[in-house]
Amino acid sequence: MTAIEISAPGGPDVLKSCTRPVPKPGPGEVLIKLAAAGVNRPDIVQRLGLYPPPPGASDIPGLEIAGTVVAAGDASGSDLLNRSVCALVSGGGYAEYCLAQAGHCLPVPDSLSMEEAAALPETLFTVWHNVFERGYACDGETILVHGGTSGIGSMAIKLGKLFDLTVIVTCRSDEKCAAALNLGAAHAINYKSHDFVEEVLRLTDGKGVQLVLDMVAGDYVARNLKCLSEDGRHVTIAVQGGIRAELNMAQVMSRRLTLTGSTLRPRSNQFKTLLAEEIGRTVWPLVESGELRPTMAQSFALTDAAAAHAHMESGDHVGKIVLTV
Repeated sequence: MTAIEISAPGGPDVLKSCTRPVPKPGPGEVLIKLAAAGVNRPDIVQRLGLYPPPPGASDIPGLEIAGTVVAAGDASGSDLLNRSVCALVSGGGYAEYCLAQAGHCLPVPDSLSMEEAAALPETLFTVWHNVFERGYACDGETILVHGGTSGIGSMAIKLGKLFDLTVIVTCRSDEKCAAALNLGAAHAINYKSHDFVEEVLRLTDGKGVQLVLDMVAGDYVARNLKCLSEDGRHVTIAVQGGIRAELNMAQVMSRRLTLTGSTLRPRSNQFKTLLAEEIGRTVWPLVESGELRPTMAQSFALTDAAAAHAHMESGDHVGKIVLTV
């Protein structure tokens, strides 16, 4: 099969087309012939040599895929044979074939394109787990999301709106803010021209938001905490602004704030299966009905993975970038 490997840590040009054996599914696994694969920020961090795959995972990048199941390792995946599915994977997505856990697959409805299906698992699993499970988001609450037009940000807007959350986002330009509002955000703050802390407090009449979904970390954390209401929750899912933060812990105690975070990739197969089952019950009906769709930015051929990475790093996209096979 054709696959895209990381020849050495570095820029997009280190992504090289290669020939690899088609993998064979083991117990609990299925083999998927790909139609498309999502491109995500962790793929870039892996390419830079800063995010190695977990033990046992493929060294080929790619964390979400869509295609047709062509083989099963045992009976647990036999009912998926010849079916169109999308799946969250721990690696291997930039290829013509990829292994997935049978329990991590979701059916692709006829109304959903394979490119759209490939753009769903990583962001949907991440947002659902961190906003609704770790962040305990409840109907009627307000959430602040950084990077409002990213794959995660656009999914948080759409999912939040469907589950009765008021979503405030930050973006780096007025054009991005307009795009976020068009996606359904209640408010969009240009962090280049406005202090997002002041704006959040103004928009909430000084009360603050109940939840912050943070992809920046670093010096944003202290500022995020100022945006939180009493008993607010802060969930970190990426550290694009740095891994260290200086906090006033007296503020955390006096305002009863909760700080948490997660990375999905190294979690156990059992955990991801339970998460897939919950999403299948609670969110997938909205996908099947057409109420939830990913925001699509651009598609690239698999062999143009380097161009896809360069486009993501430019920051000019709105929504998801996918590779087509």
